[in-house]
Amino acid sequence: MRSSVEIYNIKTRQNRIVWQTERLVEAPNWSRDGASLILNNDGLMYRLPLSGAPTPSKIDTGFATRCNNDHGLSPDGAWLAICDKVQHDKTCLYILPAEGGTPIQITDHLPSYWHGWSPDGQRVCYCGIRDQVFDIYTITVEGSDERRLTHGEGRNDGPDWSADGQWIYFNSSRTGLMQIWRIHPDGTGLQQLTNDNYGNWFAHPCPNNRKVVFISYDPEVFDHPRDLNVRMRLMDMDGGNLETLFQLFGGQGSINVPSWSPSGEEFAYVRYFPESA
Repeated sequence: MRSSVEIYNIKTRQNRIVWQTERLVEAPNWSRDGASLILNNDGLMYRLPLSGAPTPSKIDTGFATRCNNDHGLSPDGAWLAICDKVQHDKTCLYILPAEGGTPIQITDHLPSYWHGWSPDGQRVCYCGIRDQVFDIYTITVEGSDERRLTHGEGRNDGPDWSADGQWIYFNSSRTGLMQIWRIHPDGTGLQQLTNDNYGNWFAHPCPNNRKVVFISYDPEVFDHPRDLNVRMRLMDMDGGNLETLFQLFGGQGSINVPSWSPSGEEFAYVRYFPESA
């Protein structure tokens, strides 16, 4: 067994296994109707139903066959953002119809790694690497009006929009260890939300604007690798009431992108097993 796709309920504090496979699958997004998850495997995108026999079906992404684990649905569920390397040999952000189709290029400056969608569906946020500097950007879904929100203060990564549109949550190493921060979409109001002895990554605000889930590495771990013992953690929107929900063998691919259920009561993630297991 390599990958276990699971769901955790923050009210009951219980998790359930949805699907297990020998394949390496990553980064589940929950569909807006609550009926399925979207995952990537080996450069392709798949839809995994949550009822009946959980058999994944391939999503047609046209020429994009080197998709990574940075992907997610628009607020209305009509569009899917993906990141792929086929055309430029660097990661580029595209959108396509959620049911499949030809990807439309959004970003010209590369590489760009998608992480979130504005609640009105008009903009996306992403990590852009320019001259080896990792920063947070937003851009319209038509590919215009790129805005840079951070300016090289450490590594800035993993942005995701709050449901009320007031904040973009992200992780930054500007004070040493990677910690969770938030900033208004116009680049004002920067706030640090965590300040502890962990490397904190990929903060995802829930749809009801009550909680934020993220993943934490031991302090000696650099970057966000796969196949390590990590912690799944939960906090209030302002960083209060921080708690560890559970530990798992995971990391990269477990919860890189938004994966809350539409109700905000559950989130999906991937637990991994050693390749020799």
